[in-house]
Amino acid sequence: MMNSLKSLTFIPAPPKTPHNPRFFRRERLLQWLQEQLQLAKDPAFAPVVKRWKKGEDGVKRPVDHIRRVKPWWRVDENGFVVLTVRYGFKTLEFEKGKAAIAVGTVEKLEGVLSTLIAATRAGELDGLLEPVKRAEAGKAKKAARADGGLVFITNGSRQQKYLSSPPVSCIAAA
Repeated sequence: MMNSLKSLTFIPAPPKTPHNPRFFRRERLLQWLQEQLQLAKDPAFAPVVKRWKKGEDGVKRPVDHIRRVKPWWRVDENGFVVLTVRYGFKTLEFEKGKAAIAVGTVEKLEGVLSTLIAATRAGELDGLLEPVKRAEAGKAKKAARADGGLVFITNGSRQQKYLSSPPVSCIAAA
């Protein structure tokens, strides 16, 4: 048995790579862009995913489910194609006020999508994928109302409600 282990080369285990959210956002966008490329090549493209459904006997089983992919491009009445790039529910703005790419014809769509895939792999779209900074997202801090109502304090994406005490002028008058 020891002769088998002597034929192997042992090395120290490499350290774990830290969690990199920029990498995961880039990979997710790449996956969606590749789906759009497949949809441009084949309009009948519909990926099949597994879903767990309860059968008539009450036991959950994996079932094939066709997932609908919506195209990110629009064709106007003249045949001009305009492409928007989406990340989740957000349309990415490449420049201030410019969120669409003028493609021209449907034949050029695959080339534009391939260019976007290459740019995403190179990290050129990472700046557009960054989440909104907390300072910009939670600017509003509402002060207490004069009658001692609720105080809303926005902390990043979470909003907390606090019941404030009645104003001092109301207590002194009583």
